Amino acid sequence: MSSPQLKVFTRDEVAKWIIIDAKVYDVTRFKALHPGGLAVLLEEDVAGCDTTEAFFGLHRYEVLEKPQFKRLQIGTIEGETSQLHGRVVGALSLVPYAEPTWLSPSYHSPYYTESHRTFQKAIREFCDEYIYPDALVREEDGKRPTQSVIDKMAETNINAMRMGPGKHLKGLVLMGGIVKPEEFDYFHELIITQELARTCLRGYADGEWYAVLGVRIMLTSSCVTQGLVGGMVIGLPPVLNFGSDELKARILPEVFSGKKFICLAISEAHAGSDVMGLRTTAVKSDDGKHWIINGTKKWITNGTFADYFTVGCKTEDGFTVIFVERGPGVETKPIKTSYSSSAGTAYITFDNVKVPIENTLGEEGAGLFVILSNFNHERFVMCCASARSQRIIIEEALHWVNQRKVFGKPLHSQAVIRSKLAAMISRAESCQAWLENIAHQMCNMSYKQQSRLLAGITAPSHLMPFLEARKMYSLTWVFGKR
Repeated sequence: MSSPQLKVFTRDEVAKWIIIDAKVYDVTRFKALHPGGLAVLLEEDVAGCDTTEAFFGLHRYEVLEKPQFKRLQIGTIEGETSQLHGRVVGALSLVPYAEPTWLSPSYHSPYYTESHRTFQKAIREFCDEYIYPDALVREEDGKRPTQSVIDKMAETNINAMRMGPGKHLKGLVLMGGIVKPEEFDYFHELIITQELARTCLRGYADGEWYAVLGVRIMLTSSCVTQGLVGGMVIGLPPVLNFGSDELKARILPEVFSGKKFICLAISEAHAGSDVMGLRTTAVKSDDGKHWIINGTKKWITNGTFADYFTVGCKTEDGFTVIFVERGPGVETKPIKTSYSSSAGTAYITFDNVKVPIENTLGEEGAGLFVILSNFNHERFVMCCASARSQRIIIEEALHWVNQRKVFGKPLHSQAVIRSKLAAMISRAESCQAWLENIAHQMCNMSYKQQSRLLAGITAPSHLMPFLEARKMYSLTWVFGKR
Protein backbone atom coordinates (compact mmCIF):
# COMPACT_ATOMS: atom_id res chain seq x y z
CA MET A 1 0.00 0.00 0.00
CA SER A 2 1.46 3.37 -1.03
CA SER A 3 1.90 6.08 1.60
CA PRO A 4 -0.45 9.10 1.39
CA GLN A 5 1.01 12.30 -0.07
CA LEU A 6 2.09 14.47 2.85
CA LYS A 7 2.05 18.25 2.90
CA VAL A 8 5.30 20.21 3.09
CA PHE A 9 5.54 22.90 5.80
CA THR A 10 7.90 25.72 6.66
CA ARG A 11 9.16 25.77 10.24
CA ASP A 12 7.10 28.89 11.04
CA GLU A 13 3.89 27.04 10.19
CA VAL A 14 4.28 24.36 12.82
CA ALA A 15 3.71 26.48 15.92
CA LYS A 16 0.80 24.28 17.00
CA TRP A 17 2.50 21.02 16.13
CA ILE A 18 5.89 19.40 16.79
CA ILE A 19 8.84 18.36 14.64
CA ILE A 20 10.69 15.07 15.02
CA ASP A 21 13.47 14.25 12.57
CA ALA A 22 12.17 16.63 9.86
CA LYS A 23 8.64 15.20 10.17
CA VAL A 24 5.64 17.21 11.37
CA TYR A 25 3.25 15.63 13.87
CA ASP A 26 -0.15 16.85 15.04
CA VAL A 27 -0.41 15.45 18.57
CA THR A 28 -3.79 17.03 19.33
CA ARG A 29 -5.54 13.64 19.36
CA PHE A 30 -2.79 12.23 21.55
CA LYS A 31 -2.78 14.90 24.24
CA ALA A 32 -5.13 13.04 26.57
CA LEU A 33 -3.29 9.75 26.08
CA HIS A 34 0.28 10.91 26.71
CA PRO A 35 1.63 9.08 29.79
CA GLY A 36 3.20 12.30 31.06
CA GLY A 37 0.01 14.30 30.66
CA LEU A 38 -0.82 17.39 28.62
CA ALA A 39 1.71 19.53 30.49
CA VAL A 40 4.59 17.72 28.80
CA LEU A 41 3.33 18.65 25.34
CA LEU A 42 2.77 22.29 26.33
CA GLU A 43 6.30 22.93 27.58
CA GLU A 44 7.93 25.85 25.79
CA ASP A 45 10.66 23.70 24.24
CA VAL A 46 8.12 21.20 22.90
CA ALA A 47 5.01 22.88 21.46
CA GLY A 48 5.79 24.22 18.00
CA CYS A 49 9.46 23.25 18.30
CA ASP A 50 11.90 20.74 16.90
CA THR A 51 11.72 18.10 19.63
CA THR A 52 14.00 15.57 17.98
CA GLU A 53 16.63 15.55 20.72
CA ALA A 54 14.09 15.57 23.54
CA PHE A 55 12.05 12.79 21.94
CA PHE A 56 14.97 10.44 21.37
CA GLY A 57 16.21 11.12 24.87
CA LEU A 58 13.11 9.25 26.03
CA HIS A 59 12.00 6.98 23.19
CA ARG A 60 13.25 4.47 20.65
CA TYR A 61 12.75 5.18 16.94
CA GLU A 62 10.41 2.19 16.61
CA VAL A 63 7.76 4.09 18.59
CA LEU A 64 7.21 6.32 15.58
CA GLU A 65 6.74 3.26 13.37
CA LYS A 66 3.73 2.02 15.33
CA PRO A 67 0.46 2.58 13.41
CA GLN A 68 -1.21 4.53 16.23
CA PHE A 69 1.62 7.08 16.20
CA LYS A 70 2.52 6.97 12.52
CA ARG A 71 -0.93 8.32 11.66
CA LEU A 72 -0.17 11.46 13.67
CA GLN A 73 2.35 12.57 11.03
CA ILE A 74 0.80 15.24 8.81
CA GLY A 75 3.78 16.37 6.76
CA THR A 76 7.49 17.08 6.46
CA ILE A 77 9.74 20.12 6.76
CA GLU A 78 10.57 21.99 3.57
CA GLY A 79 14.14 21.47 2.41
CA GLU A 80 14.95 18.91 5.11
CA THR A 81 15.18 15.12 5.00
CA SER A 82 14.80 12.55 7.73
CA GLN A 83 18.13 11.31 9.09
CA LEU A 84 16.78 8.20 10.80
CA HIS A 85 15.11 5.08 9.49
CA GLY A 86 13.72 1.83 10.81
CA ARG A 87 14.36 -1.73 9.79
CA VAL A 88 15.62 -2.04 6.20
CA VAL A 89 14.72 -5.37 4.61
CA GLY A 90 17.77 -7.61 4.40
CA ALA A 91 20.24 -5.00 5.65
CA LEU A 92 23.02 -5.65 8.15
CA SER A 93 23.11 -3.50 11.26
CA LEU A 94 25.77 -0.79 11.31
CA VAL A 95 25.87 -0.76 15.11
CA PRO A 96 29.17 -2.17 16.46
CA TYR A 97 28.88 -5.78 17.71
CA ALA A 98 25.25 -6.03 16.55
CA GLU A 99 26.37 -8.63 14.01
CA PRO A 100 28.74 -11.58 14.53
CA THR A 101 32.29 -11.00 13.32
CA TRP A 102 31.94 -13.18 10.23
CA LEU A 103 29.29 -10.79 8.87
CA SER A 104 31.43 -7.71 9.45
CA PRO A 105 33.08 -6.25 6.32
CA SER A 106 36.74 -7.21 5.77
CA TYR A 107 36.66 -9.87 8.51
CA HIS A 108 37.35 -13.54 7.82
CA SER A 109 36.28 -16.83 9.39
CA PRO A 110 37.58 -20.41 9.09
CA TYR A 111 34.01 -21.73 9.32
CA TYR A 112 31.91 -19.74 6.88
CA THR A 113 32.06 -19.87 3.09
CA GLU A 114 30.50 -17.75 0.38
CA SER A 115 27.60 -20.21 0.43
CA HIS A 116 26.88 -19.28 4.04
CA ARG A 117 27.03 -15.55 3.29
CA THR A 118 24.65 -15.81 0.34
CA PHE A 119 22.35 -18.02 2.39
CA GLN A 120 22.34 -15.58 5.32
CA LYS A 121 21.37 -12.69 3.07
CA ALA A 122 18.45 -14.65 1.60
CA ILE A 123 17.22 -15.82 5.02
CA ARG A 124 17.37 -12.30 6.49
CA GLU A 125 15.42 -10.86 3.57
CA PHE A 126 12.82 -13.61 4.00
CA CYS A 127 12.48 -12.99 7.75
CA ASP A 128 12.24 -9.21 7.34
CA GLU A 129 9.73 -9.40 4.51
CA TYR A 130 7.41 -12.18 5.66
CA ILE A 131 7.99 -13.25 9.26
CA TYR A 132 8.58 -9.97 11.13
CA PRO A 133 5.37 -8.22 9.93
CA ASP A 134 3.29 -11.27 10.85
CA ALA A 135 5.03 -11.53 14.23
CA LEU A 136 4.01 -7.96 15.09
CA VAL A 137 0.34 -8.70 14.44
CA ARG A 138 0.24 -12.13 16.06
CA GLU A 139 2.05 -10.89 19.17
CA GLU A 140 -0.83 -8.49 19.73
CA ASP A 141 -3.81 -10.75 19.00
CA GLY A 142 -2.31 -13.92 20.49
CA LYS A 143 -3.20 -16.08 17.51
CA ARG A 144 -0.84 -18.65 16.08
CA PRO A 145 1.41 -17.64 13.12
CA THR A 146 -0.51 -17.05 9.90
CA GLN A 147 -0.80 -20.14 7.72
CA SER A 148 0.36 -18.19 4.66
CA VAL A 149 3.70 -17.57 6.41
CA ILE A 150 4.01 -21.27 7.26
CA ASP A 151 3.24 -22.08 3.62
CA LYS A 152 5.89 -19.62 2.45
CA MET A 153 8.45 -21.29 4.70
CA ALA A 154 7.43 -24.64 3.26
CA GLU A 155 7.91 -23.36 -0.30
CA THR A 156 11.53 -22.48 0.44
CA ASN A 157 11.96 -25.63 2.57
CA ILE A 158 12.94 -23.66 5.67
CA ASN A 159 10.87 -26.09 7.75
CA ALA A 160 12.98 -29.01 6.53
CA MET A 161 16.25 -27.10 6.98
CA ARG A 162 15.44 -26.42 10.63
CA MET A 163 16.05 -30.13 11.26
CA GLY A 164 19.71 -29.64 10.32
CA PRO A 165 21.61 -31.51 7.59
CA GLY A 166 20.62 -35.03 6.64
CA LYS A 167 18.95 -37.39 4.20
CA HIS A 168 15.59 -35.66 4.69
CA LEU A 169 16.88 -32.79 2.51
CA LYS A 170 17.66 -35.01 -0.47
CA GLY A 171 15.85 -33.87 -3.60
CA LEU A 172 14.62 -30.61 -2.06
CA VAL A 173 15.26 -27.14 -3.50
CA LEU A 174 16.61 -25.06 -0.62
CA MET A 175 15.92 -21.31 -0.68
CA GLY A 176 15.42 -21.33 -4.43
CA GLY A 177 18.59 -23.34 -5.04
CA ILE A 178 21.01 -21.07 -3.15
CA VAL A 179 22.46 -24.07 -1.33
CA LYS A 180 22.47 -27.71 -2.42
CA PRO A 181 21.11 -30.35 0.00
CA GLU A 182 24.47 -32.13 0.16
CA GLU A 183 26.23 -28.83 1.01
CA PHE A 184 23.85 -27.85 3.80
CA ASP A 185 25.58 -28.08 7.20
CA TYR A 186 25.07 -27.05 10.82
CA PHE A 187 26.35 -23.55 10.11
CA HIS A 188 23.47 -23.09 7.68
CA GLU A 189 21.11 -24.22 10.45
CA LEU A 190 22.83 -21.85 12.87
CA ILE A 191 22.18 -19.02 10.42
CA ILE A 192 18.48 -19.87 10.12
CA THR A 193 18.06 -20.02 13.89
CA GLN A 194 19.85 -16.74 14.52
CA GLU A 195 17.96 -14.90 11.80
CA LEU A 196 14.62 -16.14 13.14
CA ALA A 197 15.69 -14.93 16.58
CA ARG A 198 15.72 -11.36 15.27
CA THR A 199 11.90 -11.20 15.26
CA CYS A 200 12.22 -9.76 18.79
CA LEU A 201 8.74 -10.88 19.89
CA ARG A 202 8.38 -13.30 22.78
CA GLY A 203 5.01 -14.98 22.33
CA TYR A 204 5.43 -15.50 18.61
CA ALA A 205 8.84 -16.82 19.53
CA ASP A 206 7.87 -18.30 22.92
CA GLY A 207 10.89 -16.75 24.63
CA GLU A 208 12.97 -19.79 23.61
CA TRP A 209 12.98 -21.38 27.05
CA TYR A 210 14.40 -18.28 28.70
CA ALA A 211 13.30 -19.19 32.18
CA VAL A 212 15.89 -18.28 34.76
CA LEU A 213 15.32 -18.94 38.45
CA GLY A 214 11.64 -19.41 37.67
CA VAL A 215 11.27 -15.98 36.10
CA ARG A 216 10.50 -15.62 32.40
CA ILE A 217 12.97 -13.03 31.13
CA MET A 218 11.46 -9.96 29.51
CA LEU A 219 13.48 -9.40 26.37
CA THR A 220 13.53 -6.64 23.82
CA SER A 221 14.80 -9.48 21.70
CA SER A 222 13.53 -13.00 21.47
CA CYS A 223 14.61 -16.31 20.22
CA VAL A 224 13.79 -19.04 17.90
CA THR A 225 10.23 -18.60 16.73
CA GLN A 226 8.50 -21.29 18.74
CA GLY A 227 5.01 -20.26 17.74
CA LEU A 228 6.40 -20.47 14.22
CA VAL A 229 6.45 -24.30 14.19
CA GLY A 230 9.02 -24.29 16.97
CA GLY A 231 7.40 -27.47 18.28
CA MET A 232 8.59 -29.13 15.08
CA VAL A 233 12.21 -28.26 15.83
CA ILE A 234 12.17 -30.27 19.06
CA GLY A 235 9.32 -32.69 18.36
CA LEU A 236 10.16 -34.00 14.89
CA PRO A 237 13.84 -35.09 15.29
CA PRO A 238 12.90 -38.23 17.30
CA VAL A 239 10.63 -39.25 14.43
CA LEU A 240 13.32 -38.40 11.90
CA ASN A 241 16.07 -40.28 13.72
CA PHE A 242 14.21 -43.15 15.39
CA GLY A 243 10.91 -43.62 13.56
CA SER A 244 10.20 -46.46 11.13
CA ASP A 245 10.58 -45.84 7.40
CA GLU A 246 6.81 -46.10 6.97
CA LEU A 247 6.18 -43.53 9.70
CA LYS A 248 8.74 -41.10 8.30
CA ALA A 249 7.40 -41.46 4.76
CA ARG A 250 3.96 -40.43 5.98
CA ILE A 251 4.73 -37.81 8.61
CA LEU A 252 7.75 -35.85 7.33
CA PRO A 253 6.13 -34.52 4.12
CA GLU A 254 3.02 -33.42 6.05
CA VAL A 255 5.02 -31.50 8.65
CA PHE A 256 7.58 -30.02 6.25
CA SER A 257 4.75 -28.77 4.03
CA GLY A 258 3.13 -26.99 6.96
CA LYS A 259 -0.09 -28.99 6.61
CA LYS A 260 0.39 -30.72 9.96
CA PHE A 261 2.01 -29.60 13.23
CA ILE A 262 3.95 -31.61 15.78
CA CYS A 263 5.18 -30.92 19.31
CA LEU A 264 7.41 -32.54 21.94
CA ALA A 265 5.41 -33.65 24.99
CA ILE A 266 7.88 -34.53 27.74
CA SER A 267 7.48 -32.06 30.62
CA GLU A 268 4.89 -32.67 33.33
CA ALA A 269 3.79 -30.64 36.32
CA HIS A 270 6.26 -32.46 38.57
CA ALA A 271 9.09 -33.36 36.17
CA GLY A 272 10.85 -31.89 33.16
CA SER A 273 14.44 -32.73 32.29
CA ASP A 274 14.17 -35.43 34.98
CA VAL A 275 12.71 -37.77 32.36
CA MET A 276 12.92 -40.82 34.63
CA GLY A 277 10.59 -39.03 37.05
CA LEU A 278 7.77 -38.69 34.52
CA ARG A 279 4.45 -40.35 35.40
CA THR A 280 2.63 -40.67 32.07
CA THR A 281 2.30 -44.40 31.41
CA ALA A 282 2.03 -46.59 28.32
CA VAL A 283 0.78 -50.16 28.76
CA LYS A 284 0.47 -52.72 25.97
CA SER A 285 -3.00 -53.92 25.02
CA ASP A 286 -3.94 -57.57 25.54
CA ASP A 287 -3.18 -58.40 21.90
CA GLY A 288 0.19 -56.60 22.10
CA LYS A 289 -0.58 -54.49 19.03
CA HIS A 290 -1.23 -51.16 20.74
CA TRP A 291 -0.03 -48.88 23.51
CA ILE A 292 -2.64 -47.53 25.94
CA ILE A 293 -1.40 -44.14 27.17
CA ASN A 294 -2.60 -42.30 30.29
CA GLY A 295 -1.23 -39.17 31.92
CA THR A 296 -0.72 -35.44 31.52
CA LYS A 297 1.88 -33.11 30.04
CA LYS A 298 2.38 -29.43 30.84
CA TRP A 299 3.98 -26.35 29.24
CA ILE A 300 4.00 -28.00 25.81
CA THR A 301 4.97 -25.56 23.05
CA ASN A 302 2.59 -25.63 20.06
CA GLY A 303 0.43 -28.16 21.91
CA THR A 304 -2.85 -26.29 21.42
CA PHE A 305 -2.72 -26.61 17.64
CA ALA A 306 -0.50 -29.70 17.19
CA ASP A 307 -1.75 -32.65 15.16
CA TYR A 308 1.03 -34.97 16.37
CA PHE A 309 2.75 -35.45 19.73
CA THR A 310 6.14 -37.01 20.51
CA VAL A 311 5.39 -38.35 23.98
CA GLY A 312 7.69 -39.66 26.70
CA CYS A 313 6.07 -42.50 28.69
CA LYS A 314 6.93 -44.89 31.51
CA THR A 315 6.65 -48.47 30.30
CA GLU A 316 7.26 -51.90 31.80
CA ASP A 317 10.86 -51.93 30.55
CA GLY A 318 11.67 -48.38 31.62
CA PHE A 319 11.10 -45.28 29.52
CA THR A 320 9.80 -45.25 25.95
CA VAL A 321 9.08 -42.50 23.42
CA ILE A 322 5.90 -42.91 21.39
CA PHE A 323 4.46 -40.98 18.44
CA VAL A 324 0.82 -40.05 19.11
CA GLU A 325 -1.73 -38.58 16.71
CA ARG A 326 -4.47 -36.25 17.90
CA GLY A 327 -7.66 -38.27 18.31
CA PRO A 328 -10.00 -39.80 20.90
CA GLY A 329 -8.65 -39.41 24.42
CA VAL A 330 -6.26 -36.56 23.57
CA GLU A 331 -7.29 -33.22 25.04
CA THR A 332 -5.32 -29.95 24.93
CA LYS A 333 -5.98 -26.78 26.90
CA PRO A 334 -4.13 -23.47 26.49
CA ILE A 335 -1.93 -22.35 29.38
CA LYS A 336 -1.93 -18.62 30.03
CA THR A 337 1.63 -17.33 30.15
CA SER A 338 3.16 -13.93 30.90
CA TYR A 339 3.53 -13.23 27.18
CA SER A 340 1.44 -13.71 24.03
CA SER A 341 -0.37 -17.00 23.43
CA SER A 342 0.97 -17.27 19.85
CA ALA A 343 3.24 -20.11 20.97
CA GLY A 344 0.23 -22.32 21.71
CA THR A 345 1.56 -23.45 25.10
CA ALA A 346 -0.67 -26.29 26.31
CA TYR A 347 -1.69 -28.66 29.08
CA ILE A 348 -2.30 -32.07 27.52
CA THR A 349 -4.33 -34.96 28.88
CA PHE A 350 -4.03 -38.51 27.54
CA ASP A 351 -7.00 -40.66 28.61
CA ASN A 352 -6.74 -44.28 27.46
CA VAL A 353 -5.27 -43.20 24.14
CA LYS A 354 -4.81 -46.18 21.82
CA VAL A 355 -1.65 -46.01 19.70
CA PRO A 356 -0.26 -48.63 17.25
CA ILE A 357 2.87 -50.35 18.56
CA GLU A 358 4.56 -49.38 15.27
CA ASN A 359 4.56 -45.77 16.51
CA THR A 360 7.30 -46.56 19.02
CA LEU A 361 10.33 -44.33 18.42
CA GLY A 362 13.54 -46.26 18.96
CA GLU A 363 13.68 -49.42 21.01
CA GLU A 364 11.13 -50.17 23.69
CA GLY A 365 12.63 -49.14 27.02
CA ALA A 366 15.40 -47.13 25.31
CA GLY A 367 13.56 -43.82 25.36
CA LEU A 368 16.18 -42.18 27.53
CA PHE A 369 18.71 -42.30 24.69
CA VAL A 370 16.09 -40.98 22.26
CA ILE A 371 15.26 -37.99 24.44
CA LEU A 372 18.75 -37.16 25.66
CA SER A 373 20.17 -37.26 22.13
CA ASN A 374 17.32 -34.99 21.11
CA PHE A 375 18.27 -32.63 23.94
CA ASN A 376 21.66 -32.07 22.27
CA HIS A 377 20.08 -30.61 19.15
CA GLU A 378 17.53 -28.73 21.23
CA ARG A 379 20.31 -27.14 23.29
CA PHE A 380 22.25 -26.28 20.15
CA VAL A 381 19.21 -24.40 18.86
CA MET A 382 18.83 -22.68 22.23
CA CYS A 383 22.47 -21.58 22.12
CA CYS A 384 22.11 -20.20 18.59
CA ALA A 385 19.07 -18.18 19.61
CA SER A 386 20.59 -16.95 22.86
CA ALA A 387 23.81 -15.80 21.19
CA ARG A 388 21.77 -13.80 18.67
CA SER A 389 19.46 -12.36 21.34
CA GLN A 390 22.45 -11.15 23.32
CA ARG A 391 23.54 -9.11 20.32
CA ILE A 392 20.10 -7.55 20.02
CA ILE A 393 20.36 -6.50 23.66
CA ILE A 394 23.77 -4.96 22.95
CA GLU A 395 22.43 -3.19 19.86
CA GLU A 396 19.58 -1.69 21.89
CA ALA A 397 22.00 -0.56 24.58
CA LEU A 398 24.39 1.07 22.10
CA HIS A 399 21.52 2.88 20.40
CA TRP A 400 20.37 4.20 23.74
CA VAL A 401 23.70 5.36 25.16
CA ASN A 402 24.24 7.43 22.03
CA GLN A 403 20.80 9.08 21.91
CA ARG A 404 20.26 9.58 25.64
CA LYS A 405 21.95 12.63 27.23
CA VAL A 406 22.76 13.06 30.91
CA PHE A 407 24.56 15.98 32.53
CA GLY A 408 24.66 17.56 29.08
CA LYS A 409 26.61 14.66 27.56
CA PRO A 410 25.75 11.38 25.81
CA LEU A 411 25.21 8.54 28.25
CA HIS A 412 28.24 6.67 26.89
CA SER A 413 30.49 9.39 28.32
CA GLN A 414 29.97 7.80 31.75
CA ALA A 415 32.73 5.29 32.59
CA VAL A 416 30.38 3.00 34.51
CA ILE A 417 28.16 2.66 31.42
CA ARG A 418 31.13 1.86 29.19
CA SER A 419 32.21 -0.79 31.70
CA LYS A 420 28.80 -2.49 31.57
CA LEU A 421 28.81 -2.38 27.77
CA ALA A 422 32.29 -3.92 27.63
CA ALA A 423 31.21 -6.79 29.88
CA MET A 424 28.10 -7.42 27.77
CA ILE A 425 30.08 -7.41 24.53
CA SER A 426 32.82 -9.72 25.82
CA ARG A 427 30.25 -12.30 26.94
CA ALA A 428 28.41 -12.18 23.62
CA GLU A 429 31.60 -12.61 21.60
CA SER A 430 32.79 -15.53 23.74
CA CYS A 431 29.38 -17.24 23.44
CA GLN A 432 29.42 -16.92 19.65
CA ALA A 433 32.97 -18.31 19.43
CA TRP A 434 32.07 -21.26 21.69
CA LEU A 435 28.92 -21.91 19.66
CA GLU A 436 30.77 -21.91 16.34
CA ASN A 437 33.28 -24.39 17.74
CA ILE A 438 30.44 -26.75 18.68
CA ALA A 439 28.85 -26.33 15.23
CA HIS A 440 32.19 -27.25 13.66
CA GLN A 441 32.38 -30.42 15.78
CA MET A 442 28.82 -31.33 14.79
CA CYS A 443 29.73 -30.96 11.12
CA ASN A 444 32.44 -33.57 11.59
CA MET A 445 30.62 -36.08 13.80
CA SER A 446 27.90 -38.65 13.24
CA TYR A 447 24.61 -38.35 15.13
CA LYS A 448 25.72 -41.01 17.62
CA GLN A 449 29.09 -39.34 18.14
CA GLN A 450 27.35 -36.02 18.80
CA SER A 451 25.10 -37.68 21.38
CA ARG A 452 28.06 -39.33 23.10
CA LEU A 453 30.72 -36.62 22.90
CA LEU A 454 28.92 -33.27 22.80
CA ALA A 455 26.33 -33.75 25.53
CA GLY A 456 28.80 -32.57 28.16
CA ILE A 457 29.69 -29.34 26.40
CA THR A 458 26.16 -28.52 25.21
CA ALA A 459 24.68 -29.09 28.66
CA PRO A 460 26.10 -25.73 29.87
CA SER A 461 23.73 -24.14 27.34
CA HIS A 462 21.48 -23.66 30.35
CA LEU A 463 24.02 -21.00 31.37
CA MET A 464 23.21 -19.06 28.20
CA PRO A 465 19.91 -17.77 29.63
CA PHE A 466 21.85 -16.81 32.75
CA LEU A 467 24.30 -14.79 30.66
CA GLU A 468 21.40 -13.19 28.85
CA ALA A 469 19.76 -12.42 32.18
CA ARG A 470 22.96 -10.68 33.25
CA LYS A 471 22.88 -8.64 30.07
CA MET A 472 19.25 -7.73 30.68
CA TYR A 473 20.18 -6.66 34.20
CA SER A 474 22.94 -4.47 32.82
CA LEU A 475 20.55 -3.17 30.18
CA THR A 476 18.06 -2.03 32.81
CA TRP A 477 20.80 0.07 34.37
CA VAL A 478 21.80 1.48 31.00
CA PHE A 479 18.14 2.40 30.43
CA GLY A 480 17.90 4.01 33.86
CA LYS A 481 16.10 0.96 35.35
CA ARG A 482 13.00 1.77 33.28
